[in-house]
Amino acid sequence: MIEVISVRFRGGCKNYYFNPNGNQVKMGDQVIVETAQGPEFATCTEGNHEVEDSAIVKPLSPMLRMATDSDRRTVEQNKKRESEAFDICEKKIAAHGLEMKLVNVSASFDGNKIVFYFTADGRVDFRELVRDLAGVFRARIELRQIGVRDEAKMIGGLGICGRPFCCSQFLDGFLPVSIKMAKTQNLSLNPTKISGTCGRLMCCLKYEQNVYEDAAKRMPKAESFVQTPDGPGNVKSVDLLRETVKVSLDSAPEPLKCYHNCEVCVLRNGKGSREGIAIPERPARYVEPKEAEEFREEAPALMPPFYMDTQLEEAPMREKIGAPGSGDGKPRRRHRGGRRRGGAKSGEGVEQPKAEARGPEKKEGRPRPPKQESRPAQPKPTEARPGENRAAAPDGEGEAKRRRRPHHRGGHRRNKNGGEGGGSAPKSE
Repeated sequence: MIEVISVRFRGGCKNYYFNPNGNQVKMGDQVIVETAQGPEFATCTEGNHEVEDSAIVKPLSPMLRMATDSDRRTVEQNKKRESEAFDICEKKIAAHGLEMKLVNVSASFDGNKIVFYFTADGRVDFRELVRDLAGVFRARIELRQIGVRDEAKMIGGLGICGRPFCCSQFLDGFLPVSIKMAKTQNLSLNPTKISGTCGRLMCCLKYEQNVYEDAAKRMPKAESFVQTPDGPGNVKSVDLLRETVKVSLDSAPEPLKCYHNCEVCVLRNGKGSREGIAIPERPARYVEPKEAEEFREEAPALMPPFYMDTQLEEAPMREKIGAPGSGDGKPRRRHRGGRRRGGAKSGEGVEQPKAEARGPEKKEGRPRPPKQESRPAQPKPTEARPGENRAAAPDGEGEAKRRRRPHHRGGHRRNKNGGEGGGSAPKSE
């Protein structure tokens, strides 16, 4: 075990080990380290820690010192110099007529070397360009041709997933990606859908490749001959993530039926003939875990609506909120002509309650109201028939009888004396 610190250089994603030389460095500290290109400015990503000897490339370069304010000002000056060098180099490229695209410019910490990164379709003769740049900057000039993936890593950007490029965020190096990975994962082979901004296959195809390969070993291939709980059939499609297959049964080719991998028994993997294949008994049907049923059992039962007369305990609540049938003692107001507020006429579309004979049994859900004392029935007033003398009754009794008569609209008219009567009274002989 050896004590090291991990640092990362500007614009890079890879960590490098350096010897701290007895210094205590914390994560985020800026340090000056010794490299093959000279001293460089770097940022510590992990403080003093120990690693295995096999993880270190010997000899281990040392850390020179902690960065000072003067070193930070030098870094800012180098950034301005790189910006000026980028503009000058583009003009020189156009002047020499070279088919190359300038990507980035990097200056060393001490300013003795400037590296120009460019992309091109083929080899480019840039010897005259190097001489012109060396005469302008009075430093060592290096032109380095890179690929389109390195260009995307240096420039950065957003992928089709909406996140920054993996290569510019955390990938130490580029992973080998092939079109076979897209086929294994059942992805569309359209280049625009499986390619990144750089024009190459997306690096994220490598992330789940091991999972798909492991699932493909356990799942049958397409056109395999299998035995299902519903009979034999051929596999038409395979879903590696859900581990399900769609089978066309011999007894019912259409529609396709979906089965779990553990439900089918593979009799022939892949295409081929069925001759000589013995069909075993049907396997047991796969049963999903009963998590949903257990959840439904534990969940409380839904309460019925407040307007349903189901329990006696709901009666006080209905009385408070004034629900229909709550027994608050206030009759519904009816409009003239027998219409309710809903707009329906009385007797149209409304089921009238039927009168039921009261027996010894009581209805559940609503208590029976207390009996009221019945008043003594009063004698029905007798009306005078035609030909009878109405003057035979006393004057007070006749007036009271006339006042107790119901007033009907349209059925009575007022007489000349201001009283009410159903037409002209018979004259007494």
